[in-house]
Amino acid sequence: MKKRANKALEQDEPLCCCEYVDRQGERSHVAACCCDCEDLDDACDRWLKKEPQKANSLSHLVTVMTDRLRVPWFWGGARRVDLSVLPPLLLLPVLLHVAALHFLLGIVVLTALPVLVLWYYYVTHRKKGRTLFFLSLSLFSLGYMYYLFLTEIFPRGGVGLTQLGTVTLGVALTLAALVHTKREPRYIWPHPAYVHSTVTYHSPPPDRDPGHNGVGQEVMLANRGSGSEQQGQGVEQMDSGQSRNWCSVCRVLRPPRAGHCRICDICVLRLDHHCVWINSCVGQSNHRSFLLTLLLFLLTSLYGISLVLRSVCPQQNLVTALVYCPGVYNQHSSALCFTCAWYSCIVTSGLLHLLVLQLINVSYNVTEREARTALRDKTAHSLYWGLVVDTGVYSHGFRGNWAEFLTMGEGPDAPWPSLTDLV
Repeated sequence: MKKRANKALEQDEPLCCCEYVDRQGERSHVAACCCDCEDLDDACDRWLKKEPQKANSLSHLVTVMTDRLRVPWFWGGARRVDLSVLPPLLLLPVLLHVAALHFLLGIVVLTALPVLVLWYYYVTHRKKGRTLFFLSLSLFSLGYMYYLFLTEIFPRGGVGLTQLGTVTLGVALTLAALVHTKREPRYIWPHPAYVHSTVTYHSPPPDRDPGHNGVGQEVMLANRGSGSEQQGQGVEQMDSGQSRNWCSVCRVLRPPRAGHCRICDICVLRLDHHCVWINSCVGQSNHRSFLLTLLLFLLTSLYGISLVLRSVCPQQNLVTALVYCPGVYNQHSSALCFTCAWYSCIVTSGLLHLLVLQLINVSYNVTEREARTALRDKTAHSLYWGLVVDTGVYSHGFRGNWAEFLTMGEGPDAPWPSLTDLV
């Protein structure tokens, strides 16, 4: 009994920067990441003996690795590192340096890289899984391009302090807008009538990364049964006009234009879409800052590309320099900057297309989710191969639509709980 009391006391003590609570609920240390791994020992032993592996042994190893791969943190113990963050950090610099060796390698790499990214997007989107790969790729691309601008372009002397300050300001404003966009898009939380229990955790749940050890955390559990059972209950309580707005997963009656995100597994007010590049939904509260983030990034990227091309190809105009830049591969640093300019052009083209679609949808007062649904049900007027989709349901004219978009969500609202309160 005394040992149990001492163990409970140790568990309630604050975590240091290198400690954490593992998935079994036990206190551990980052230095013990390679110790006492029965799954790895068993897999290696079976491989050496040429015996077949156990079922789901690989998934068990991945689970153990993701639980033990952590970095020291200032408060709350060591933080877990998502494995999907690592590939862009390792592969992007390598691929760009390989592409800078020869223009044929550049063509192959700059063609294969978008294909691989689109393939990974298709795989993760089909499985409706969350991943930090695209957010890591976007942030690291922005940071790596800025690093090369400081170390390769600025020392050449063709860029002054004013141009450097403009690029730095653009990067800072883009990151600030992204942080604002990452705020809650306005989730719809279950009504208290559908909440059946309140649970207090005195230690963090094993499947979540603890923020504070030993502090009781009170959360509400929504009553979520089977989908068919919930759908039946929801329809019985409402008439036919409201039943289609009833979410059987979140057990809430959604307002018009709200939708359920199957990736975040929660309903969002005026849901536009789930953006993998910010790893969050775009909804009523962050739609404007999302467009601002795109606009700031595009302006900064286009200005940076023009400065790079003027530095490595001073004898050519900007349009011609992208296609023909003689002697650029004679020096590796110039070839690397030229390759990064092409890479930035590819990324900028994709985000420019996204921004144009968003501006058109706002002009017609249509969300991306509503546009896809209307095209699927053939209830919308489509022009220019689906680029313009007009449902005619919420449109108030060009000026009225933009006035509604720029003022939506304003006014005093009740405080919204944080996302960590939902279990």
